[in-house]
Amino acid sequence: MLENQFQYELTEAGCDEAGRGCLAGPVFAAAVILPPDFHDPQLNDSKQMTERNRDRLRAVIEREAVAWAVEAVSAARIDEINILNASFEGMSLAVARLDPAPAFLAIDGNRFRTRLGIPFRCIVKGDGKYADIAAASVLAKTHRDEYMYRLAEKFPQYGWARNKGYPTRQHRLAIREFGLTPHHRLTFNHEIDQLEFGF
Repeated sequence: MLENQFQYELTEAGCDEAGRGCLAGPVFAAAVILPPDFHDPQLNDSKQMTERNRDRLRAVIEREAVAWAVEAVSAARIDEINILNASFEGMSLAVARLDPAPAFLAIDGNRFRTRLGIPFRCIVKGDGKYADIAAASVLAKTHRDEYMYRLAEKFPQYGWARNKGYPTRQHRLAIREFGLTPHHRLTFNHEIDQLEFGF
């Protein structure tokens, strides 16, 4: 069972992102403040959950959270500032929208930068340890997947309904055949260039 949050003295928001390793689409980031008594036995790192359970938890989290917010950072912005900074920016934007504002941030991962002036702690694999980070993981993942399903209707040849923009073999073959879209991240060209050298 997950601990509800990292510390209990200050109002805490858990933060996480989804889509950092993709070739296409935005990176999505979420921030969530859970009530102290929140509990759901199926809540976990979103990568460890089925899509059905993630969708169910999304509705529960959005209904029961003290506050939550999700932000997307576009492929163009990722190309401008790089994927790591885009992840930091997305989490900062999500936190800034929370009402009430948190006094402490629990961040999934080992690095974070922000201008918010809120104390934070980075926690490696935090989405498998703390419920508020896991909740942010679920929201970031489900909101991003929903976005990629919509994009897939416009660009069916890339298989985004299945791969969500990640560099699967099918996705890379489609790039070779059909080229890039405005939704592809040009800073990942080194991965795309490797198409010429096999899989």
